[in-house]
Amino acid sequence: MFEKSLYDLIRGLRNHKGHEKEYIQNCLKECRSEIRSQDMDLKATALLKLIYLEMVGHDMSWASFHVLEVMSSQKYHQKRVGYLGAVQSFRPDTDVLMMATNLLKKDLAASLPTLIALPIGALPHLVTPSLALSLLGDLLPRLSHSQPAIRKKTVVTLYRLALVYPETLRAAWPKIKERLMDKEEDPSVTAAIVNVVCELGWRRPTDFLPLAPRLFELLVDGGNNWMAIKLIKLVRTPDLLFATLTPLEPRLVRKLLPPLTNLIKTTPAMSLLYECINGIIQGGILGDGEDFSAREEVASLCVSKLRGMVSGNSDPNLKYVALLAFNRIVTTHPFLVAQQEDVILECIDSEDITIRIKALDLVQGMVSSENLVSIVSRLMRQLKASSAALLQQQDALEGQDVETDSSDETGNGSRRRSRPKEQPPLPEDYTIDVMGRILRMCSQDNYSNLVDFDWYIDVLTQLVRIAPVHRAKDPDLSSSTSASTQATDISERIGNEIRNVAVKVKAVRPAAVRAAELIISRFSTETVSSRPVISGALKPLAWVVGEYAYQLLSSDDTLRNMLNLVPRIDVPEVLATAIQTVPKLFAHIAEDDQALWTSQRKSILSLLMARVIHVLEPLAQHPYLEVQERAVEFIELLKLTAEAAAGQAPSTNELQQDPPLLLTQAIPSLFTGWELNSVAPGAQWNVPIPDGLDLDKPIHPNLGSLLAQADHLMLPVQGDDEFEVYYNQKPAPTSISSGPAIERLVDGPEEIVGSYQQAGEESYLDADIIARRKAERMERNRDDPFYILGSSRSEGTSTPIHNILQKENGPDLDIDSIPIMQLDLDKLNLGNNGDQHQQRSASSKPKTRQRIVIEADETLGGSGTATPRHYESENNSDSFTKSKAKKLKQQSLLHVDSSHLMGLSLGDADGSRPDDGFAHERQQREEAEMAQAMKEVQRLRLEMQRANERIQVAQGVPVEGIVVKKKKKSASTKKAEDSGVEPASGEGTAVVKKKKKKVVKKDDEGGESTVVKPKKKKVKRVVKLDGDDDANNAGSTATAEEGS
Repeated sequence: MFEKSLYDLIRGLRNHKGHEKEYIQNCLKECRSEIRSQDMDLKATALLKLIYLEMVGHDMSWASFHVLEVMSSQKYHQKRVGYLGAVQSFRPDTDVLMMATNLLKKDLAASLPTLIALPIGALPHLVTPSLALSLLGDLLPRLSHSQPAIRKKTVVTLYRLALVYPETLRAAWPKIKERLMDKEEDPSVTAAIVNVVCELGWRRPTDFLPLAPRLFELLVDGGNNWMAIKLIKLVRTPDLLFATLTPLEPRLVRKLLPPLTNLIKTTPAMSLLYECINGIIQGGILGDGEDFSAREEVASLCVSKLRGMVSGNSDPNLKYVALLAFNRIVTTHPFLVAQQEDVILECIDSEDITIRIKALDLVQGMVSSENLVSIVSRLMRQLKASSAALLQQQDALEGQDVETDSSDETGNGSRRRSRPKEQPPLPEDYTIDVMGRILRMCSQDNYSNLVDFDWYIDVLTQLVRIAPVHRAKDPDLSSSTSASTQATDISERIGNEIRNVAVKVKAVRPAAVRAAELIISRFSTETVSSRPVISGALKPLAWVVGEYAYQLLSSDDTLRNMLNLVPRIDVPEVLATAIQTVPKLFAHIAEDDQALWTSQRKSILSLLMARVIHVLEPLAQHPYLEVQERAVEFIELLKLTAEAAAGQAPSTNELQQDPPLLLTQAIPSLFTGWELNSVAPGAQWNVPIPDGLDLDKPIHPNLGSLLAQADHLMLPVQGDDEFEVYYNQKPAPTSISSGPAIERLVDGPEEIVGSYQQAGEESYLDADIIARRKAERMERNRDDPFYILGSSRSEGTSTPIHNILQKENGPDLDIDSIPIMQLDLDKLNLGNNGDQHQQRSASSKPKTRQRIVIEADETLGGSGTATPRHYESENNSDSFTKSKAKKLKQQSLLHVDSSHLMGLSLGDADGSRPDDGFAHERQQREEAEMAQAMKEVQRLRLEMQRANERIQVAQGVPVEGIVVKKKKKSASTKKAEDSGVEPASGEGTAVVKKKKKKVVKKDDEGGESTVVKPKKKKVKRVVKLDGDDDANNAGSTATAEEGS
């Protein structure tokens, strides 16, 4: 019987298409029976098939004991299969793993290199703390093996063991360091050690300071690009060599600059080139230093190489990393990066969105007043082209719904062939991100980079038109809600910018108000009446046209457009602002108290009030309280005003009637007063809270009961109350109640299309905006003699001189018939000549540009800066790239947490202490040190006791009675002091002053007496001296003089 091999299993699996599960189950059954065989070849073949099936996804943990049997085979090809099965199936909690310890020890001590390589290669996948402790002593000798491959694998395996059992590094580091310092070591082993140092160095950089000379030597003379990349990464690591060594060795920068500069100039490898540049930037070489010229030269070299990577290479990966390096170097050398503006701006139009984002991050940091217009213009061209492509795509989708299956195949084929040539629309999130960046670049630092506010208002108008449309919420798609919310937010931000310009920059306020008027008119006319208004820009724009209604070109048209938009607004916050705008516009229309109260004016205002009431009445029952409150207030106010206007007779030729005061004074006074200014964001936090204000206290203790009583309160019904009839009963419809008079108002003049100046604006601004800019420019320069009008404009235009000639000579004027007279300038008066020259020079001076004053935000004391800075660097990019720009912590290549190594300090890394060895050796050493300390304490105690005995012998007192005498002396002295009786005077008795109760004591033998001074600090200091005979003798003499 012939068993299946691994190749037969793979062929059979391919031949059973559609029935793989049944075939695999049969194979598993065969493998279960084969692996229990006593034939080791059959067992190894079955294990190999199980390994393949385990890679496919079938569990083989049940065969762990059989794997261990194959690992113990004496044949190499079978043992290799066993170790492969262990790598694939063994886990740290595998039961038979403890039985493999002796087998691993045996194979590590083998003589054949191929056999030693098997356990070394399998250990990183099998290691546990207990297994690492058991095998460390067998693995360390392999660092001195004669084969470089074994030494290289051992170094990497020891690092993996150190991640599980950190004490491994203490025992292994001296030998690893010896291998690194050996200049005759194989390059592969050195590269492996450098990799381990890179992985460990960023955890505890101080342990690797002695390796700096050797690493520098390897960087200069290594010759291995990948090892050089690793060493450069060591240099650029924020916490490694540079940050630690620079304070200790200031010459390090000068030492590293030449090799890195040489690599940048000579290496053909783009990966090494980028790492050298990145290492110089992140390592701090371009920062503060003494040699300014050398740093500037290196910076110029790096920038030139990065420019070549961006412009001269089509690889998008190189462009991306070069832009990353540009973003880092722009913080130290912005002027050098600004010189590469042309190639950076080219990356904005790249097909790769990620390259565009990085280019935008860089452009946002180098924007200035000189290049702001060019940068924004390029971005606006992108957005407009994308908007046009999106509209074409939507039209094509709508056309496909109408087309039948029998459409023209030729036309379809040509359309398919032309589609690849068309630029696809940009992603919506990218479009929103670009619009947000345009707003930040133009408004940063309180519009410090903005010169032409008229151009900025036109850009904002165009952005409102091409902003993404807010889509309806789809419950099936969770992403649609976030995308639509972002679209609404960007539209509202654009509208807020128009409002900010109108509030802060008074010089261009009329242009901002007219732009808001134009956008509202476009919303009213271009959107279908049955569809709701979904643009978030309507809220700030409605506020602008209501607050600055006196700046509008046509208040009547704006009011009509607002009345058309109010019923189609779904967002309550926007609707509340729009309701507030309607009475402001009406008050501006009706506030002219100088105009006559004619029947025509009376009818127009009456119809206008009826139209407003008709629009606001459905909102009186709105669920949003703010909308309901404003609607009810204005409805009641306008009803009273309409009643007053109806009761006021119009003016006649005989009698002049004034308009009602409600129209001309009362309603306009509601919206006049102090002008609203911009307030700083932090100003409100500094508003003091009034004393006694408790927002948690209820308005009334029984508010609930009062509201319940109000619901059941029955008011008397008045039958013939005219107010009840007027307010609650709907009047009969009339022929003019629909308001057709509003439609008969004269529209504004048509705008002229075309422009011949600033040709770049046509690529991103609509035709009506270009025509309006041209008309305003020609009106502004109409009286400028140095401004040449176009041919289309000059035709049919009458100048003052032309009018005079036509009036005096008639329409038939012959220019050739005008006589020519000689003009002698010398005969004219010099004084008059000078005055005329001054007048001509004064008239020929160009008009000075209007000074733009940008008002700061109002604030209170202590609220910080009035205008916050919105610009952020790359570390705070936009929502599109925030999630991709940062890594919270660095991980190793094996994806194993090595944070516990931070607390591990290598003993001999800095030469401060010897190698500590293992934990049990350290414990034994601590016990030996404790025993030695105890012996030292006993020795010092004996020496102090002997010194005390020598002092007593020097006093001449017998040794056997020294203790008794001292006690008697102290007792008698005590009694004498207590009784207060002075002892009898004898020979040699000395009387001492009782300043400190000193007693005169007589010697027992009648000898010379001395004064006892019990508390003498000098005696104590002498007694404490040990090991000094001279000091002891001097102390004994001093004590004898005082105590004898």
